Amino acid sequence: MKIGILKADNVRPELRDRFGEYPDMFREVLVAANPKADLVTYEVMMGEYPKDINEVDGYVITGSKMSVYDDIDWIKQLGLFVQRLHRERKKLVGICFGHQLVAHFLGGRTEKSEKGWGVGVHKSTLTDAADKYEFEGETYNLVCSHQDQIVEPAPSSVILASNDFCPYSMLQIEDHILTLQGHPEFKREFSRSLLEIRRDAFGENCYEQGIKSLEQSVDDDKVGKWIMDFISSSTA
Repeated sequence: MKIGILKADNVRPELRDRFGEYPDMFREVLVAANPKADLVTYEVMMGEYPKDINEVDGYVITGSKMSVYDDIDWIKQLGLFVQRLHRERKKLVGICFGHQLVAHFLGGRTEKSEKGWGVGVHKSTLTDAADKYEFEGETYNLVCSHQDQIVEPAPSSVILASNDFCPYSMLQIEDHILTLQGHPEFKREFSRSLLEIRRDAFGENCYEQGIKSLEQSVDDDKVGKWIMDFISSSTA
C-alpha cells in the first residue's frame, strides 16, 4: 500500500534531530499498523504534488502551525486539491490542520476557538456512527495541539467522535474521507517538548493542564490501524 503524505509544515529546528520530520512520525505509526505500507512525501508548501492522482492509494494531510483560512497561496492550492480528491472519491485522511482544511474547503467552517488552546492528551468518545471502528461509547486518547476548531462540518460529514473541548474530533465524509483533530503521529514526549517551548504562549494554566494530561496513555496504535484500514478498504 502506498500512502502520499501531504506535508503542510516543518518540525521546529530545535526538535527535528530528536523527533524527525512529520512524515517520519507518520511513518512510525502507519508502518506499525501495516508493515507493507510505503510512504511518499509531497512538499505542498513548495507546490509539490503527484503527477498522477492515482500514483498512491490514499493521502494524509499533516498538521500545520498555519490556519486554513489564512490568505496564503499554498493553502488555497491544497484546498483545491482536496476538492479534487473529493470529486474523484480518492481516499483522504486529514489530521489537525488537515481535519480543519477538509471542512473549510468542502463547505464547512473553521474558526479560532473561544476555548483557547487544546494541548496535551485529549479523550474522545465514539458515536453510534463509528460502528466500523469501535462500539458506541468507547474512547480513545490522542495528543492534541490546536487553537482552531471546526465549528461547522462540511456537508455529508458524519460525526464519529467528540469531546467537551472539541465537538467534532473525528469526522467521515462518505466512504473516502476520514479526518481527526488529534495527532496519532505525536508522541507524548513530543507534546511535552512543544509545551515547554511554548509555555509562555500557552499560559501557565494551559501549560500545567497539558503537562498533567501526559500522564495518560495514548492510542496512536489503535488510531493508526483505523487509518490504514480506512485507506485500504474499497469505496462503495
